[in-house]
Order: sequence, then C-alpha cells, then structure tokens
Amino acid sequence: MLGAIETLILAFTIGLTGALAPGPTLVATINSSLQRGWTVGPKVAAGHALAEVVVFLLIVVGLAALAEEHTAIVAAVGGTALILFGLLTLKGSRTATMKTSSKDATSNPYIAGALTSVANPYFWIWWLSIGSALVLAELREGLILAMIFMIGHWGADFGWYTFVSTSLDRGRTLLSEENYRRTLGLCGAFLVIFGASYLSGAWTG
Repeated sequence: MLGAIETLILAFTIGLTGALAPGPTLVATINSSLQRGWTVGPKVAAGHALAEVVVFLLIVVGLAALAEEHTAIVAAVGGTALILFGLLTLKGSRTATMKTSSKDATSNPYIAGALTSVANPYFWIWWLSIGSALVLAELREGLILAMIFMIGHWGADFGWYTFVSTSLDRGRTLLSEENYRRTLGLCGAFLVIFGASYLSGAWTG
C-alpha cells in the first residue's frame, strides 16, 4: 500500500479534481469573494471540510467492519466510479466556466461551505463511491494513513478555494477560462487512468 507521502500526494490530486469541478460550493465562493474579499475562500473550505469530517467518521465507524468482508467489491465500485467521474469531468471541461450571474452571497461563508456541500448530490455520490473506497483502503493500513488521506484531500480544497477568492479579491482572474478548462480536462484524464489502475488492482489483488 502507499506510504504517507504518496498517500498525501494522491489525496491532494484526487481532491483537486473534485474541488475544481463547477458546483454550488464554487459558486458560493465566487459570489461571497466579490463582496467580502479573499478570506472567504478558506472559510468556505473550512465549512466544506466540517461536512467531510462527519462523513469520514461515519465511514470509519460504520463501514469499516462491513467493508472488510467485501474488499474486492468496494475496490471495484471505487475504481469504476473513478473512471466514470473522470469521463464526466473530461466531457464537462469543454464548457466549464467559473463565471456566475448570481449576485446573492450567503452571509456566513462557513455555513455556505457546509450547506452547499451536503445539498449537492455530487458530494454524496463521490463519497459513497470513490471517497469511501479510498479511505477504507488506507484504513486497512492504519487510521493514521486514512487521516493523512483526508489532510491531503483538504489541502486541495483549501488551496483551490483560497486561490479563487484571492484572485477575485484582486479584481482579476489569475486562471483564464481556457486554462481552467485544460486543467479540468487533465484532472479528468488522471481520474480515468488512476481508476483503470485501481480497478485492475481490485481484480488482480
């Protein structure tokens, strides 16, 4: 299994594919940043992370024992989901945009981060397939590695949302729409490749 550094890098990379994807949490970050400055980004990310702490604990406490009996199935579901999400990310990258016409901003960015996460179906589908499979894989090597995975995952969230809010606070977009789409496309390709590798390991392992 992966070591601590490899786990951290992998979690950050996979987490970035989710953070970059257009969705309500990104919209909340953009809208609030235009009104309240760069500090909105890390606050929204903190609210998002709080929701994921709850999910992480549910996985560790509620699914670990059950998944231990169905390791191959969990890995197969996770690998398949990685490929599907990768393909969807590749498709969406062609028209993805960071622009939003909404002028409303949730008053509390922490609450905005948490609410836009739990209200987003993508959030639950991701965690019930990809997220849970990867966390459980690390958990079999020990709780520390599972926690390191979460730290890497949150590093991607905090890094991206802070980047977005800082960019908007300075009145310019540091990442052009064209480069944003290219980056998202690369993330999608990575998910497909890693998902295929992960799925192969599920069948051969």
